[in-house]
Amino acid sequence: MKPMRRNKLFALSLAGVFIAAAGCSGGTSSSSINTGGGGSGSSGTNIQSISSTPPGGPGSYVDGVFTSVTVCSPGSTTNCQTIDGVLLDTGSSGLRILSSALSVSLSQQTGANGDPVVECLPFVDGVTWGPVQTADITINGEQAKSLPIQVIGSSNFSTVSNGCLNYGAPEDTFADLGANGILGVGNFPQDCGGGCTESGANNPGLYYTCSGANCEVTTESIANQVANPVIFFPTDNNGVLIDLSSVSGAQANVTGSVIFGIGTQSNNALGSATVYTVDPNYGNFTTTFNNVTYGDNAYLDSGSNALYFDSNTMNIPVCNDLTFWYCPSSTLNLSATNQGFNGATGTVSFVVGNADTLTANDSDYAVNGLAGPNPGMFDWGLPFFFGRKVFTAIEGQNTPAGAGPYVAY
Repeated sequence: MKPMRRNKLFALSLAGVFIAAAGCSGGTSSSSINTGGGGSGSSGTNIQSISSTPPGGPGSYVDGVFTSVTVCSPGSTTNCQTIDGVLLDTGSSGLRILSSALSVSLSQQTGANGDPVVECLPFVDGVTWGPVQTADITINGEQAKSLPIQVIGSSNFSTVSNGCLNYGAPEDTFADLGANGILGVGNFPQDCGGGCTESGANNPGLYYTCSGANCEVTTESIANQVANPVIFFPTDNNGVLIDLSSVSGAQANVTGSVIFGIGTQSNNALGSATVYTVDPNYGNFTTTFNNVTYGDNAYLDSGSNALYFDSNTMNIPVCNDLTFWYCPSSTLNLSATNQGFNGATGTVSFVVGNADTLTANDSDYAVNGLAGPNPGMFDWGLPFFFGRKVFTAIEGQNTPAGAGPYVAY
């Protein structure tokens, strides 16, 4: 059976979502990790193809969309590597690459004391732990130079801080992460924001300086935090549009595009999409389902592989083995109402199927109908994106509908 994947950040800072810098030149020949998912992009320099084909092969992942990212040592055009199988995630901000998938040498960010800076980023299902380094990255025709990124699971920082373990178990290997990395293109410019610039109790404890195995929480300036790559693009830097084909039941694959920018080119116009502004601290809005309102506790998240919500009085049964998914005896046709902070509302129809049946074929990577329990929150995961054009606008970036953060569809 295929594993659950929920990538919405577990905790967020006062000024945005949680997420650094280094540099290295070199003249080595380029290399590539080609392990499935994504492609080199379709026509248009601001378009990158995405696909649900998982990097781990049959049965390894369901309802994730993957793409490729080219990583270079800063300033180099030859010391570069294209890494496939990178999960596209609107629920986080920042590029994170597994150390095991990275062969390019990047320079290490250091703190004021000269010790290396390491990050702990909490997700719902675990944490990523690894050094903050700097890279030039390219995604089709878009380039982000001197981008702070996280390298997950580096052997140089194998001892995970106890403070980080308090957030959850490390997902620092391919087997645990299910991808070669995470491309976070969410609502916020950085992965932490103002909270990580403060000392003392107000600091959430995401950034560390490490001397050997001894790691201490440190402050991290906004400029040095792991950042949403989109804001580093010269243009098309105010958000993204995810455009996926529709899915009925379970099928082998779903393909589509991530299009960078909102209203910056003819292929990313908002058109008739409704804009739902979100909480500037957490990126959430309100969903009302089954007469229960999830006030400021709902969100769109392409990195979650199902719709996760509390069935309340409906008492939808969970699966016997996969208790994180629902297994109703027949497919349920349901609806909920979303409301943005701007008062915009809209009804969303969705289905909940039997997860045991839907995931029975390990060759099916795109499944519409996966859902599971999530008390107190409504996570609109990847099935929400099927057959829709979904925009994610970045906080403080101007768009034709005003400054982000907002979502639109």
